[in-house]
Amino acid sequence: METVGYFAGILTTIAFVPQVIQIYKTKSAKDISLAMFLLFTLGVTFWLVYGISTKAVPVIAANATTLMLSLLILFFKYKYRKSM
Repeated sequence: METVGYFAGILTTIAFVPQVIQIYKTKSAKDISLAMFLLFTLGVTFWLVYGISTKAVPVIAANATTLMLSLLILFFKYKYRKSM
């Protein structure tokens, strides 16, 4: 079953890579919901804490990577914001 956990983690984590690439290429994150990504990042952080506390390596690996991608998207959201 641990293999299923790794496979699920890989798929859900790499799902964010196209978004990161798209934001980087277009230099725009205007269509990204800040509230959604803040909540999502908080949730991923709690999943990572849970994985660490239960020593669940697939949960740790997937959520550590997803957290980095999510933080990168939030960084781009800030960096590419339009000045008012």
